[in-house]
Amino acid sequence: MNTVPQSNSNICVLYRWQAIDAQGQLQTGERLASASSEVHHQLFALSLQPILVKKQIRLRAAYWRNSDLIALIRQLATLLQAGLPLVNSLMLLAGEHSKAPWRCMLKDIACGVKEGKPLSTMLTTFPDVFPPIYRQVISIGELTGQLDRCCLQLAAQQEQQDELRKKVKKALRYPLIVSSIAIIVTVIMLTMVLPEFTKIYASFDATLPWFTELLMIASKALISYGPAFALLNIVLAIAYIRIYHPQPIWRWREQSILLRIPLVRQLVADSCLGQIFQTLAMTQQAGMTLLTGLDAAATSSTNLLFQRAVMGIKEQLALGIPLHTAIGHSPLFPSLCQQLVRIGEESGSLDDILLKLAHWHNQNANQLAETMSQSIEPILMVVMGIVVGGLVIAMYLPIFQLGSVMG
Repeated sequence: MNTVPQSNSNICVLYRWQAIDAQGQLQTGERLASASSEVHHQLFALSLQPILVKKQIRLRAAYWRNSDLIALIRQLATLLQAGLPLVNSLMLLAGEHSKAPWRCMLKDIACGVKEGKPLSTMLTTFPDVFPPIYRQVISIGELTGQLDRCCLQLAAQQEQQDELRKKVKKALRYPLIVSSIAIIVTVIMLTMVLPEFTKIYASFDATLPWFTELLMIASKALISYGPAFALLNIVLAIAYIRIYHPQPIWRWREQSILLRIPLVRQLVADSCLGQIFQTLAMTQQAGMTLLTGLDAAATSSTNLLFQRAVMGIKEQLALGIPLHTAIGHSPLFPSLCQQLVRIGEESGSLDDILLKLAHWHNQNANQLAETMSQSIEPILMVVMGIVVGGLVIAMYLPIFQLGSVMG
């Protein structure tokens, strides 16, 4: 038994409940709510007398994985294409889902749709689950009567973005592992190995090379202040992630820095441009206006710089400036985009051109993500060789001098 949530507050807890109905029968169920009092209120609204309301799981935004959401949207599109009504499709998906939070969420959405609310409106009840692009594309499908097609296009787009994210993570995993090993080896040598060599060198009355002396000073400083320095960095990192990172101004600065790094810049740009052009093509195929499509494209991008660029294009478009001219005014869009969009506008095949641009940028991003580790590997090997080799040389260089002293 479910009712539509009464507010758009963050629903982050799964509750299991037991209640007595009007016939005196015991009823059980699950609910998503922000507090147990909300569950009691909903049970009373259903003429149920609560006996037990127990908290099961506290759900964070990371629980709602994008892969599960993509699979859900694709299954919904399949059921709609088979001719099943929307409410029945949602209830069927809820009944078949293996995870209780997803079952509760789908039942709540189905109840809202059954009461006459649009599906896109019901998705806003769960902002942690459905990103803005889902709500916008589904709204387009409802307005055009092509909900199944829009859901399929949305699932395909999100699958491509998810695949690209996985490739980027895979490409960055190797450099991070190598860098971590290099740091660990350096710390071990400075804190455990070098002090033993220092004891040996101290027994000889000889002047040590300046490089070895410098490393000994670094070793003593690391042993004395290293733990406090590491703790300070951890505290600062946590504070930055929790306090500053969520603020738009800091995310803007982070993304601006990424767009200045040579290898990362192209990957970020191709990924964002591919998503923007794919969203535009999808809205054009659905019959929406270009201004509405630009709104959806800006919402779909998580990069604030590209969001502002798209909104600037929309403002110019509202003033009567052609799309290709507006794109040419933004430095984030390559000149090739402007030329192809102009061809699409003049030939009346803008949606096809937008699809080709999306495919081209996505392909470039995928290829760059696949070759990223190969491009970074030589640099890492050189840096790691210099660091570890320098430490070894610094530790063993005095041995040659000690030999001459002892002689």
